[in-house]
Amino acid sequence: MTAQSSDILASQACEACHVDAPKVSDEELKELIALIPDWVPQVRDNVMMLEREYKFKNYKLAWAFANKVSELAESEFHHPSILLEWGKVTVTWWTHSIGGLHKNDFICAAKTDELG
Repeated sequence: MTAQSSDILASQACEACHVDAPKVSDEELKELIALIPDWVPQVRDNVMMLEREYKFKNYKLAWAFANKVSELAESEFHHPSILLEWGKVTVTWWTHSIGGLHKNDFICAAKTDELG
């Protein structure tokens, strides 16, 4: 996939998501994950999530990136798990209200990639 493919997702905005919103289907998962190939679907506590680890030269750079992800989360009103370590930030997106993946998670993952 080209960088242009992830731009398609990154140009979209998150939509309001409610408890009854549909989770991404298996077919949609294949299509959407192809647009953001550095992200890995993970299942934790029976909840499908998207996760990616970003590496940095030091803690300050990792910290600055984590802050950018936090600002993105607030602007989209969609909030990931962010693990900040020395030289590394792990970002995990999923939709809490539906207990799984929604298209919003893929949009935010693509936007996260643009921050790095």
